Amino acid sequence: MKVIIDENKCVGAGQCVLAAADVFDQRDEDGIVVLLNPLPPDDLGAQVEDAALRCPALAIEVVK
Repeated sequence: MKVIIDENKCVGAGQCVLAAADVFDQRDEDGIVVLLNPLPPDDLGAQVEDAALRCPALAIEVVK
């Protein structure tokens, strides 16, 4: 699994961090997503896919 984010689409809602805190974080200054692990292990797959579904800006792409 590979995770791709588009910082230009991110609105800083933080739903990704709530869903998968081991993979996503937010910048302190503006709340824009920070990708901590672009290649998360399979056991985090469900959380990462949930984060992508929750993102209101569709800024997260999950490639399998």
